[in-house]
Amino acid sequence: MKALCWHGQSDVRIDQVPDPVLKHPTDILVQVTSTAICGSDLHLFDGYMPEMKNGDVLGHEFMGKVIDIGSAVQHIKVGDRVVVPFCISCGECWFCQNGLTSCCDNSNPGAEKARKLMGHAPAGLFGYSHLTGGYSGGQAEFVRVPWGDVNAFAVPDHLTDEQVLFLTDIFPTGYMAAENCNIQQGDTVAVWGCGPVGQFAIRSALMLGACRVIAIDNIPERLQMARDGGAETINFEEGDVYEKLMSLTDHRGPDACLDAVGCEAHVGPTLDAIVDKAKTLTMLGTDRPHVLRETIKCCRKAGHVSVPGVYVGYVDKLPFGAAMNKGLTFKMGQTHVHRYLEKLLGKIEDGTIDPRFVITHRVKLDEAPEMYKAFRDREQGCIKVVMTP
Repeated sequence: MKALCWHGQSDVRIDQVPDPVLKHPTDILVQVTSTAICGSDLHLFDGYMPEMKNGDVLGHEFMGKVIDIGSAVQHIKVGDRVVVPFCISCGECWFCQNGLTSCCDNSNPGAEKARKLMGHAPAGLFGYSHLTGGYSGGQAEFVRVPWGDVNAFAVPDHLTDEQVLFLTDIFPTGYMAAENCNIQQGDTVAVWGCGPVGQFAIRSALMLGACRVIAIDNIPERLQMARDGGAETINFEEGDVYEKLMSLTDHRGPDACLDAVGCEAHVGPTLDAIVDKAKTLTMLGTDRPHVLRETIKCCRKAGHVSVPGVYVGYVDKLPFGAAMNKGLTFKMGQTHVHRYLEKLLGKIEDGTIDPRFVITHRVKLDEAPEMYKAFRDREQGCIKVVMTP
């Protein structure tokens, strides 16, 4: 089959690889009908994620048609049209039973390596390094999905792929990030990063009752999309973000600050961002945490900081004293996608949101290498790419 494979930093290619097969009685096979490039994929493309291997199949946002099932699969049938959460759940461990599926204890074959780095291992993830299991991803023609009854979610035929594809990751991720802001009536939420997750976080914060959302970015197309979603905007290249936020909030600061950027913060006009870039280029640092520092500085006292942006290793010069003395609450993590599927499907079906708003490019899988570069370099107004095998 055709699949997009990783061959090193900034080097992804369409290769011919063996078709997946059922390995366990609980597996299913899915023929991919739609897949997408996620901002998190760029951390692999840019070489930030450790334990990638030559030839790894990428992609964790995908959906399709079930073409085969293992002998123990009970609820999913051949022919079902399904979306597949990016985090893999066994459905049986303590974490899965408590709705914390991105922390599954049983789905990560790379758990021992992850424990040495993190203390505990996260769940297995599709197409996202051997620290998270080394599973082949969905930027391919076919995918093996383990624990198929748990990790395949049937969707109705009256909704198009483009309406439901983002249930696999970015819609639940934006929603959980907004939920982690502990939004109360009248709150102001500031969102750093107007990429796909940031766009869903903006709309989700408003759904959850935020009075105002202020979005921070520097790309005109992203800022316009944020305004279209109901946000006020700040271009961080046009002045000091802290001063602008203080002016917009009567100098109290936003009630919640949301970092939808993560470890590859833009190298803007601030000294710390320039130093972060230099450190990562010389292997003296693993992440560029400028945005995380700025959220801590800007958030009001006793406010909330939500971090859906992916971080890889150790962040430097974090103003933890400010966070402690201001009494900030932090919530973060990979998204527990499974717990949000029914709720967010309902919001799509009742017209509360049409996720297609975020799509800017529709291409064939063969064009994936070019689109990774366009997405990374913010060319052609590229915000979200959907691909068909």
